[in-house]
Amino acid sequence: MATTVFKSLTDTTFDSVQGYRQAGEKADNPQLKQALHQRCSQRENTLRQMNAELERQGDDLVTKGTMAGEVHQMWQSITSAFENGDEAASKRVEEGEDYIKGKFQEALESNQLEAQERAVVEQAYNEICQGERFGDLISKQYD
Repeated sequence: MATTVFKSLTDTTFDSVQGYRQAGEKADNPQLKQALHQRCSQRENTLRQMNAELERQGDDLVTKGTMAGEVHQMWQSITSAFENGDEAASKRVEEGEDYIKGKFQEALESNQLEAQERAVVEQAYNEICQGERFGDLISKQYD
């Protein structure tokens, strides 16, 4: 069975895929929509790698969002409904990326991951950092 920390990271990764999908739907600018779609695909690949580790350990795959993620995204949808599409999309991505990067960083600094899990998380962290830089970039561009 996967550690609680690894399972939580996988849940958060699933939530972030959903966040990218929602941001892509909200965006108006075709280039931003395309960029969000590409980031979503990269995050989906990270989720597949993490689910592969869960499967290797005989654990259930993460195929639906967490309650916390669903509540967060519902709140984001309500508040951003009144904002400009591109600005709202970029803001949502930036906030989500800051959150997930912090969560992965904290997990890597802890001693709560098994060796194989740590290897998967380290690989995922590289993609997460790219996503965080992307979030900062689009936030500045569309703010």
